[in-house]
Amino acid sequence: MEPITSLQSEESVGDMSVEDLRAFVQDLILARESETRDPNMVTLIAWGGDLDRIWPTTILATTAAAGGMDVAVFFTFWGLFPLVREERRVTGKDWMTRGLSLMNRPSAAHASLSKLNMGGAGTVMMRKLAAKSGVAAPEELLEMARDLDVKLWPCRMTMDLMGLGDDDLIDGLDQPAGAATALERMKHSAISLFI
Repeated sequence: MEPITSLQSEESVGDMSVEDLRAFVQDLILARESETRDPNMVTLIAWGGDLDRIWPTTILATTAAAGGMDVAVFFTFWGLFPLVREERRVTGKDWMTRGLSLMNRPSAAHASLSKLNMGGAGTVMMRKLAAKSGVAAPEELLEMARDLDVKLWPCRMTMDLMGLGDDDLIDGLDQPAGAATALERMKHSAISLFI
């Protein structure tokens, strides 16, 4: 039996015999394994703006960069709000996007926990525990990431969707990028995480 490297035009996976399907999957695995990935490249997708998502994203980014790795973080959807300037309480271009900004307080400094928030008490306790343990706050880690040349890419589509302009975001970010840019980089990264 010859290995199948692509589906014939009229054939779908559901029409394949078990043997042909196994060969097809094996060929896909071999093709994936033969791709060249840069062992020194890390790409993180930050989709959540909660404190317990921003913290691991910034810790991983700065740790990898401090270790000499090439790191990029793509901030999309709710993960974009920690990059909004603290003084920009209301952003947006219409009543819907302004309403979103009122419900999503900008800046990593105002991020709350996704669980056990307890009306903000959980967030205060977590920040105190972190400070007591010598763990930098996410807003400090973002500054450190900039100093370590981590690529910090705001998602252009999310910015447009949420009514955010470049001037609404903190200084020191890279040019906004699209999903295609993030995916292309992930294709070549040894480590790609969705946080």
